[in-house]
Amino acid sequence: MTTYKITAPERLDTIVNLPASKSISNRALIIYALSGGSLLPQNLSDCDDTEVIINALRYMPDEIDIKAAGTAMRFMTAYLSVMRGTHIITGTERMKHRPISILVDALRMLGAQIEYVGEEGYPPLRITGKKLEGGRLEIAGNVSSQYISALLMIGPVLENGLELQMTGDLISRPYIDLTLWMMGEFGADAEWTSSDTITIKPKPYKSKEYLIENDWSGASYWYEMLALMDDTEASVRLTGLKDGSKQGDSVVRYLFSMLGVKTTFQSKKSTKPQTVTIKKNGRCLPKLEYDFVNSPDLAQTFVVTCAAMGIHFHFKGLSTLKIKETDRIEALKTEMRKLGYVIESRNDSELLWNGKRCEPHMEQGIDTYEDHRMALAFAPYALKAGSILINNPQVVTKSYPHFWEDLKACGFEVKSEK
Repeated sequence: MTTYKITAPERLDTIVNLPASKSISNRALIIYALSGGSLLPQNLSDCDDTEVIINALRYMPDEIDIKAAGTAMRFMTAYLSVMRGTHIITGTERMKHRPISILVDALRMLGAQIEYVGEEGYPPLRITGKKLEGGRLEIAGNVSSQYISALLMIGPVLENGLELQMTGDLISRPYIDLTLWMMGEFGADAEWTSSDTITIKPKPYKSKEYLIENDWSGASYWYEMLALMDDTEASVRLTGLKDGSKQGDSVVRYLFSMLGVKTTFQSKKSTKPQTVTIKKNGRCLPKLEYDFVNSPDLAQTFVVTCAAMGIHFHFKGLSTLKIKETDRIEALKTEMRKLGYVIESRNDSELLWNGKRCEPHMEQGIDTYEDHRMALAFAPYALKAGSILINNPQVVTKSYPHFWEDLKACGFEVKSEK
């Protein structure tokens, strides 16, 4: 097992070239492929999740291994259903235990030919692609938005288009809106036609040049560092972010304004990606209550940040955390205890901290559970403790491959421990 010891600098004044948005990259690739395009999107993410989609689309092997990429599993399952040929799609052991029956059932309702190779309801899948009729479909709104986005993106190539009604509560709506916005960028006719229904006309995508903006999720860890810095003059400039971004995690700038971090855009008028400067302003709420139903990937960042700052919290809308790369609710509770914080959970969808502490055991290192966001969210805690050990740190390649290099470049010491 590899372990990194992260030792914090006393000052922070740097510019960071953020990774490209994984969410936008993965959607752009599927839409690009469905458009029959010859122009690959520009500034694609170099993360694992995007790399497996690029390789799958480029080589289209009989067996496609998407490794630990949940987005790729869902998006490629829908894509393969409408592309002629038979393929098996598989992944890591953890991926083989992540449910996919809701998406498979929905695709089968549209006429897709999909079989389970192993356990019913889970990957691997054998998919024989063909032209699908489309039509009207219902799906629960409280499932992963990636299921919904996967269905939406194939809508324009279905013979009758797609009318997708979401029943019950809708979670992660910004990700659905991001998908619709990107589909529109490539010429699709897709829109909300009622509060719970999206209608997509059978109008083909148009191939076009497309520049992908950088990742607001990746920015969140630098906001966390600013919040945890003692240096009141600390400043970080983050490249390639959009004001008014469709990325759900762009809400990070508003949430961190309540934790003492101010965001300034290079230009208020620009609609293009630009450099953002974040600085401390020192004003913090004593308690943070927030529903992360639309941005669950930020939960780990805010659990670590708030506890480290002594800010009590009550976070809701976390039901999808249990089916991510790991059970993030249990992983957070376990690893926060190592730092000396007793986090409570409720209803498999809430996390709370009222200030309760325990004896820390930081010498064990933070386990990352094959989950990139565990490493990314806990590493900045070095600024609170002086240093921190991160076990299996290579997991960051899933979304932010050059994270450790970026830390070194701005003064952190990152050493491999035997």
